[in-house]
Amino acid sequence: MPEKDKLVIWPVYFDAARSRSEGRMVSRQDAVNEPNLDMLITASLKAGFKPEIEREKRHPRTWHLEESTGRILLDKKGSKSAVLKRIASSMKAKYKKKSH
Repeated sequence: MPEKDKLVIWPVYFDAARSRSEGRMVSRQDAVNEPNLDMLITASLKAGFKPEIEREKRHPRTWHLEESTGRILLDKKGSKSAVLKRIASSMKAKYKKKSH
């Protein structure tokens, strides 16, 4: 369990293919296709955070279905929703949905 002063951020929070009940926490328009831990790390650094990386962790809702997706821990500075929005906008800028 992370310390109380940390926010836990999973790649699934930014997955455009998932519903809110499946773990997505940002709006579909702020989400990206197939986010992974490396994308999340890059976006959080770009957004000005210093992530602690835990590559072997599995999301609690899907621990039995998937391989380790990993997660990051961030110092709690503001609300989780504000932090997610900042990361989502930097992730979306770098990993735009490809539409052909």
